[in-house]
Amino acid sequence: MIVSFNWLKEYLNIDIDVAVTSEILTSTGLEVEGVTELFTAFDHLVVGKVIKCKSHPNADRLKITQVDVGSSVKQIVCGANNIDVGQYVVVVLVGNNLVNNKGDKIKIKKTKIRGEISEGMICAEDEIGLGDNHDGIIILDKNAKVGMLLSEHLGIQKDYAIEIGLTPNRTDAFGHIGVCRDLYAYH
Repeated sequence: MIVSFNWLKEYLNIDIDVAVTSEILTSTGLEVEGVTELFTAFDHLVVGKVIKCKSHPNADRLKITQVDVGSSVKQIVCGANNIDVGQYVVVVLVGNNLVNNKGDKIKIKKTKIRGEISEGMICAEDEIGLGDNHDGIIILDKNAKVGMLLSEHLGIQKDYAIEIGLTPNRTDAFGHIGVCRDLYAYH
């Protein structure tokens, strides 16, 4: 069974870290088999605004964009067919890792694509692990603020998925409330 660390903390209103929580659960008979960090890629994804967009001179399906990311304007080559001027988009900048929905990490580098410099990447849902859609880039609403972290805009907090190996005699721990009871009893 998998439980959310943030939900456990919210239900119990306690301030302990995930490692201590895992040790407590294991000592109470709810053996923790693994902990997976969620939404780690959201630490560096920023909101950008497309201020210019033109066709790539050396590729039919690519566009060269100028994207305001708050601190500067970056030139980004994009292959999405739904990109246009004025859109608020999700950008991962050079030097950061992109974690897709399969868990693959890709280091974003300043590169030349068909002779044009690209200083980042404008992202689709599946490229950041937010969903399975790859039909085009994510277009954010007009309430997004240029340069703000995507996690702030969407209200997403980093979380951990705690995988518990339940035995058939522990049906009391088949949900978050049951797991919280064990944590509370230990605390």
